[in-house]
Amino acid sequence: MAKPTVVLLPVWGAGHFMPMIEAGKRLLRGSGGALSVTVLLMPAPTPEAAVDIAAQVKREEASGADDISFRHLPAVDIPTVHTGIEEWVSLILRSHGPHVRAAIAGLDCPVAALVTDIFCTPALDVAAELGVPSYVYFTSGAVMLELLLYSPVLDEEVPGEFSEMDGALNIPGLPPVPPSVLPATMLHKKKMSTYRWFLETGRCYMKATGFIVNTAAELEQSVIDAIADGRCTRGVPAPTVYAIGPVIALTPPPEQPHECVRWLDAQPPASVLLVCFGSKGLLPPPKVREIAAALERSEHRFLWVLRGPPKDSRPGQRVPTDAMLDELLPEGFLDKTKGRGLVWPTRAPQKDILAHAAVGGFVTHCGWNSILESLWFGVPMLPWPLDNEQHANAFLLVSVLGVAVPLRLDRERDNFVEAAELERAVSTLLGGGDGEAGRKAREKAVAVKAACRKAVEKGGSSDAAFQRLAEEIRRGAVNVPKKRN
Repeated sequence: MAKPTVVLLPVWGAGHFMPMIEAGKRLLRGSGGALSVTVLLMPAPTPEAAVDIAAQVKREEASGADDISFRHLPAVDIPTVHTGIEEWVSLILRSHGPHVRAAIAGLDCPVAALVTDIFCTPALDVAAELGVPSYVYFTSGAVMLELLLYSPVLDEEVPGEFSEMDGALNIPGLPPVPPSVLPATMLHKKKMSTYRWFLETGRCYMKATGFIVNTAAELEQSVIDAIADGRCTRGVPAPTVYAIGPVIALTPPPEQPHECVRWLDAQPPASVLLVCFGSKGLLPPPKVREIAAALERSEHRFLWVLRGPPKDSRPGQRVPTDAMLDELLPEGFLDKTKGRGLVWPTRAPQKDILAHAAVGGFVTHCGWNSILESLWFGVPMLPWPLDNEQHANAFLLVSVLGVAVPLRLDRERDNFVEAAELERAVSTLLGGGDGEAGRKAREKAVAVKAACRKAVEKGGSSDAAFQRLAEEIRRGAVNVPKKRN
């Protein structure tokens, strides 16, 4: 009899696709050969994403792993009418529902589980219809999962706009939460109809068998406890949370180090500030100028990954281009910072950079993968969130974990940070400003690094959670009924 398979349904974004594939490979290793993995590939809606996904699939297939296979789903129409990126992605996934059902029903082996991305809530109904256990693979942290589960309660407690309320929100397992921490689509719920996505998703998640979260219990224990106790879901037990992270794809360094890494080799330990806003982190000219002014005046060493504007501004199409530094940077900036700074205009190997001993701080957009990589290598942060769940992640870093020095930003001005504020925070983090705050963040980052690594070691919290998950999935295999014509 064919091995039971775990069906993965990832979306196409690099920050979603790669971690889910890595988690699937871990399930393969943890099953001792008892399981296989089937990845359902939805066509990427942008040419750039299609190239990235195809390259990743090619690498996986070339690795010779016999127990992981890829199946392409048919194309669907890309929606043109929507009110936000969450709704746009969800509409695409809803169109794929029949294709997902047909693909699972067409498998010639038992199905142990369907593991979906955070956006793929329509697939939970497909799994229920077929009698297959379903899990949501949460590529963000438990804080964002809690916000989604708790959003129907918040909606009732605060009938008006969150942006106009006084005081803080009481969210289980967290210190008092300023409303400004909420994602924009929640903050302005009456102005942004995508707000409905949060409410619908929070309710739909209760249909899942469990949540696989790329975090460690040591990072978000109080939040995980609040979810498990039903405090986020009106006393109704929520699906089980499996904190199995950090899940990070670590590869041996290349024989020929990247130019950025070679530049770091010449810098003193813990002296360089990395400035990087993720694979799609796009900054308008005013923010670029503020960063340049802060870096010039701070006199600290820096490595700035600066990308150019996209060729296409439609949702899902905002892919950065290589930066034209002479056009983006203030006149004379490169000459004035020569020797202590490097501005890199294209993609950079972020994990290799964060792993380098010369890096002492990280200005980050607070994407969850970037956060986990920074924590894994013990690098303290300056959080500059731009969108989505990143403000909640920044709150976690500062108010719960203590691994970051806060940046004062103006959300009403598109998360604008003044040059003087960034300069202050850089000096605090790297030394020269508020020495106590910077020292605490650096010490906490070292402690959290040790906790992350211990969590994934044999017998650690994440390892134990993963073993429980793997055993549950092995027991859950079912023979899916074939669709009759």
